[in-house]
This record gives sequence, C-alpha cells and structure tokens, in this order.
Amino acid sequence: MALLYGLRGRSYFLTCTALVLCSVGGAEQARADASLPRPSKAVAKQRHSVVPSSKKSVSAGHHSPSVPRTPRAVRSAAGEEVQVTSNHAHSVGAKVVISRAVIDHFTSGSSPLQVLAATAPGVSFGSSDALGMDTAASTFYVRGFNQSQLGGTIDGIPMGGFGFHNWYGLNIDQIEIQDNIQSMSVSQGAGAVDMPSGQTLGGALTFQSSDPKDKAGGKISQSFGSYNGFRTFARVDSGILNETGTKFYASYARTAQNLWKGYGDQRENQANFKLVQPYLNGRGKLTAIFDYSGFTQYNFLTMTKNMWQNYGQVAMLKPDYAKAVRWAANAQAGTVPTEVQGVLSADEASNIFWDGSQVQRNYLSALVNEYQILSNLKSDTVLYGHVSNGDYGGTNNFLTSPTSGIPMVQQMGHPDVRRIGFTQSFTLKLHNNDIQSGVWYQNNSFNYPTRLYEDGVNGAHATLSGFKKGTGTTWWADSFNSNTFQFYLKDVWHIIPGMTLEGGFRSLTQTTHGGTTVDNTAALASTWGTYYAHPVSGSMTSSNAFLPHFAFDYHFLDKHEFYWDIAENMRTYDYATQTNGGTPWGGLGNAGNPAQQVFNENKSKLKPERTWNYVVGYRYNSALFSGAVDFYHTDYYNRLAGITSGPVNNTYSAYLNVGRETMNGADVLGTIRPFHGLEITNSFSWNDAQYKSSVIPYNGGTVSIKGKHQVFYPKFMYKANVNYTYRRASFNFNTTYSSAMAMTYTNDVKVPSYWTSSLMASYNFGKIGHSLQDLKVSFSVNNLFNQNYFGGLYGTAAMSGDNNAILYQAAPREYFGTVSAEF
Repeated sequence: MALLYGLRGRSYFLTCTALVLCSVGGAEQARADASLPRPSKAVAKQRHSVVPSSKKSVSAGHHSPSVPRTPRAVRSAAGEEVQVTSNHAHSVGAKVVISRAVIDHFTSGSSPLQVLAATAPGVSFGSSDALGMDTAASTFYVRGFNQSQLGGTIDGIPMGGFGFHNWYGLNIDQIEIQDNIQSMSVSQGAGAVDMPSGQTLGGALTFQSSDPKDKAGGKISQSFGSYNGFRTFARVDSGILNETGTKFYASYARTAQNLWKGYGDQRENQANFKLVQPYLNGRGKLTAIFDYSGFTQYNFLTMTKNMWQNYGQVAMLKPDYAKAVRWAANAQAGTVPTEVQGVLSADEASNIFWDGSQVQRNYLSALVNEYQILSNLKSDTVLYGHVSNGDYGGTNNFLTSPTSGIPMVQQMGHPDVRRIGFTQSFTLKLHNNDIQSGVWYQNNSFNYPTRLYEDGVNGAHATLSGFKKGTGTTWWADSFNSNTFQFYLKDVWHIIPGMTLEGGFRSLTQTTHGGTTVDNTAALASTWGTYYAHPVSGSMTSSNAFLPHFAFDYHFLDKHEFYWDIAENMRTYDYATQTNGGTPWGGLGNAGNPAQQVFNENKSKLKPERTWNYVVGYRYNSALFSGAVDFYHTDYYNRLAGITSGPVNNTYSAYLNVGRETMNGADVLGTIRPFHGLEITNSFSWNDAQYKSSVIPYNGGTVSIKGKHQVFYPKFMYKANVNYTYRRASFNFNTTYSSAMAMTYTNDVKVPSYWTSSLMASYNFGKIGHSLQDLKVSFSVNNLFNQNYFGGLYGTAAMSGDNNAILYQAAPREYFGTVSAEF
C-alpha cells in the first residue's frame, strides 16, 4: 500500500510492500522559544530559569453524570464493557468516558481538551482564545501532569504529546475535526501498558472518530461569533456502496476569528476522510484514514503578572511600526520606553515587540486493520505516517537588520517533521482470561532551520509569507532522528462475574541522535548582532525493560463499583531546538562554557523521568444519584529540569536531575437527577503536589524548594454542570473554579484564583420537508461573567520573581450562534 503526503508541492511516499489482512504481525517540556522568539534582555545575557516541573496523572474513575437509558455495550481497551448511551457514557475503573452528546453541550468547534477540562474532575485547560485553537497558548493538565507527559491515541493511531511544537506527535486539535469525534476518554489512573507512547508518566487519552454512516447523507453547520467569528463545517457520507459494505465520509471545516486584542486573526482549515471496508465473512474491517489541517495565526503576546495587572490588555505593537522600532532600540539599550517608565521593567518592555506568527501544516494517514483470526484470537494492526511543517517566529528585538540598520529582525523557524510507525497487537480470549500482547515501532525525523529576514526602514518583513527556501539568512539549524520500540504483555483475569484483575508490563526504549548541523553565530555577529545559540549534538537513550501495571475492578450489589490501579511509568527524553530549554540538547552552557561540553557532562548523569502511581476509588450509580470518590498518590523520580549551574562568577545553563516530587490528591463527584431531563453535577478536586529537593544549584549557589507546591497546577478545583432537556429544547450551564497557582518554584509569585463559566441553549426543529433532518439552532456564551484571568502559558517557570513573561490572558466574554442540519 502507499501513503501519500503533500508537502509544499512535493510528495512523500511511504511504501508498505504488503498488508497481510489476517496479520501475524519535567520536567515540563518548554515550548520552543527559538521558533516563537520571546526576545528579551534576559535572552541576550543568557539568563536561564528552571524548567517547569512535571504534572501528575489523570483523575481516577469518575463516570459521566448520566444514567443509561438504552445502552449498547462497547468493548473498551482494557477489556471492560463501557455502556454508551444516547446522552452520556459510563466510566469503568480508572477511566472517564465522554460521549458525543456531552461534546455537543459546548460551542461548536471547541477544543476537545477544553471539553474534557469542563467535564472531568482533576483536569484543567487554559487558552488565549475562546475555542482553544491556539496550541501555543493552550495549557492542559491532568492531575498535575501536563500535555507533554500524557500518552494519546485516536482510532489506535499514536498521537505523541498534546503540546505546541510537538516534534514527536500531533495535537488532537490538528488531527480531527471536533464534529467527527464520537467519544473520548481519560485513563485517570496509572496509564495503560498498551498505550503506544514514550511520553506517558501517569495518564492516557484515547479518542475515537465516528465511522461513516450506513445511509447516504451529510451534515452542514454554520457558526457566527464575536470578533468576526465564522465557522463552517460540512460532511458527506456515502452510505453503503456495495455488497461488501464499503462506505466512507469526507468532511471539511473552516474556522476564522479576529484576535480579541491586538492586530490580526486566526484561521484554520481542516479535512478528514475515512473509508471503512468490512470483510465479507464478518471477521473485521479495514479502515483508511487521511487528516489534514492548516493553521495560520497572528500570535497573542505573553506577559508577566505585573504586565497584566498594571499595563492592561497589552498586545503586539503592530501596526505602529515607528513605535515598534523605538521600543526595539530601547530593548537593545536596556532602557524603558518613556510611556511605560515606572510601570514596566526594561526586561518586561523588551518582551513587547512588533509581531509574531505561526503557520502550521499537518498531514496524517493511516491504515487500521481489525481481523478475527480465530473465534478467540483477534489481530489489530495500525500503519501510520505523519508530516508536519510550517513557519514559526516573530520579531527579535536584540538583532539588527544589516542593510536598513533597523534594530529589529524577523526570526523564523521552519520545522519539518516526518513520523512513520506501526502497532501490532493480538488478543487471545480463554475461559476466564483475556491475554493481550503487542509491539509498537516509530521512526521520527525532525529538521529545524532558523533563518533571519531583514526589516526595512519603512516597514517590517511580511509576517505570514516571504519565507521561501533560499531566502533569508540561516542562523542555525538542527536535525534529530529517533527510533522508539515498545513491547507489552497483559492478562485480564475475570475472577467472578463483575470482578477483574489485570496484570501486565511494558518494555520501552528510545534512542535519539542529532543536534546542531549549522551554526553561523560567529559569522553573523558583526552584521546581524547574533549571540550565543547553544550548538550541541549527540545521542541519548531511554530504556526500561519492565514497567509493570496492575488494576482491580469489582462491580457488586448492582450499583456499586470498587477499583484500584498501580503502575510504574517512564518518560523518554524530549528533544527540540538547541535554544529550547528543558531537553538534554537545549539551551545549554554559554559562550564561556560550550554547550557541547555541558551536554557531555550531563549525559553520564542523566536518567529518564519515572513515576509510580497509585489510585483507589469507589463509584455508585442509580437512576436518581451517581457518585464517585477516589484517592491517588504519585512518587516522581529523576525529575529533570534546566537549571543555572556553576560557580557564582561563571554560571551557565545545564539540564540535570533535581530531585523528587510527591503528590497526594482526591476527586469527589456527585450527580443528582431530581426529575426526567434535569441533571446537576458537582465535583471537587484536591491536589497536594510538593517538591522534595532541598539543594538545587542556582545562580552560583543553592536553593531549597522542599515543600513548595508544583507550578502551574491549582491545589483546588470545583466544577458544576447543569443540563436540562425538555422535548426539543436543551440548556447547559457549566462553571469551574481554580485556586491560585504558583508560577515560580519558590512559590513567591502566584497566578490569582478565578472562575470561568459558559452557557449554551439549543432547539432542534426536527425534520423539515422531505430531506432536511434535525434542523438545530444553538446559542452559547463563553466566559459568561467576563472574568479577567490567565488562560495558558508559554515557556518555563522561573525559580523566583515576576520577571518571566510566559502568561497569556484569557479571552473575554464571547457570543456564538450556530445553525446545523442533517440531510
């Protein structure tokens, strides 16, 4: 078979010689500051801060707040039966399942991660825009673990991580149009041995796209919103085409909205295609998938807490070019512009610049084969290929355009990711045991040149175009290649009806080699003013032959469930650009202590990050009331971070093991249904994640963060959802409270607590005429009470102090209206 990928007019082929149908066969990652430069005085002086710590695992075992009415059994990945209903879905064990009906309670086109955060305890999400489109500004946590520490699959296809600049995967927002997602789940326990991921430290997310319908038809949806918001979705289903059952769908979505502050807009085009071919003997099916997304955006500006509190709705300086040039001159001189003297520091002012942008292009293809070899033996095969490329960057206030003499330069990164791989698993059902085994292999190639483009006397270089290969001046370039292999084996023992015990392990190894291939810093220093760019290269291997997982689930007395979940997980080493802190290759050393020397010293000391996760929970479900409570504990080992090391007169950045972290937490959820059509759900989450390091090298000395709470994750969260349906009308209200969050390791600066709420009302007119069905009108309000709070973050946490511009302001209240119909 052949998988075809388009890349700027070229083609990239992965040829598979044969597909055998009955096959036998934390530190938080810092998001790449090089590609979206946040130029500051600190960058020019090589000041480095500690990388944010890891976040913890996904919340354990809460059910969606609904009682099934006409359930149909769906076999989950763990071999349990999840009851999917017309309204919600029951969770089983340490897993939360969100159905399509729940997703429909939110604004059309909302990020699935945003929906998960609003409905699942222990999950948080923040973004700079109302729909969560901007992955650079989106921050997603599950029980303290961030998006780069969670595994994920869609239709069995490995996703990698969920963060921005995901060089080893692809975010769900760039894979699947939200309207095509049938269900999603969060393994809120210790993870899963069969999850094909090198990132998982404590949780796993799975997404399932809808299959083509048996009957020919389609759907059209049109949305309008604040700030010239406009979204169109269209899908066509072929229906069953022949006696073999062939069917497919093709869908397209276009979303556009002006930035709610500053200059510019966001635009995204997406396409999904899915073809299903059942086997005539009923033994399985072959599925072909192709997904495309293209995202273009003028970026929002990151801020310090002081900038948010004292300088209002600060934004990029575009379209005032004269002001941008003047502020860039101040940045290079280390002075504060006249209009913000006494309000902002020189470092804060230098982080406000002309413009920044991102252009993403993503292509994903896969063949998924499910085949029942014998009545008790099933084979599942996934072959996939993924290509991503784009243009990421913005104005650098610390470089000079050599021809014009303007103290600004357009610095752009041009990443190229090519990922291919496969998974193969077998499931053998015996009398009381389900035995499953499988392998996963992936090769990932990542290339990243950074080029400089001159700004002119009368105007800057174009923001979203003019980056054709051969133009610009290459400052530096990186190239990485990684190979990942995983094997797993597990057994689910059905002890008695309703009681299962699962035991298994996985073996995981990843080898990554690469680094700097071009470094023109010295050659460009006299003309462009380039500064040290941390060139480094070498190989790193993460490996663990035995990562165990045990789980117990017992359904008793009809309405009760008790479960526990225990696992050890390991996270492979991240890789990114050479100026990106938070990886073994990134942001190391300084001009006096070469990055290569620091890398060589670090390599012998580093060990992969590792966790032990423990979860125990109870769930009750009846027609009138549903409740759930669980407790969890995590021990985090080999926590890795970028730190400022060395003697006080010669400090430099290193990437080292900075100690342990422990986390204790609990989630409580209750749903009451006083009468038909009304559901009221409340949940409360508590998380006490503390660092255990008393001696951390920092700025030539040491710092203790022992007992300090983890950065960027709230200690308390409260969520309430009210859903009322009366005949064809529906009403949904949800609100979330997040307590204050530490934004430094010493906890001396915190993001204030906040509430955020949304409201949605809809009416389904039913069938209109002979062909139009389910004509539906909906109206929604995001950030209902117009709260001013931080949405997401971009970058790394500082050790202390409020001089770290990494925070995004959340969007204000916005209104959306949607009209949709099926035919």
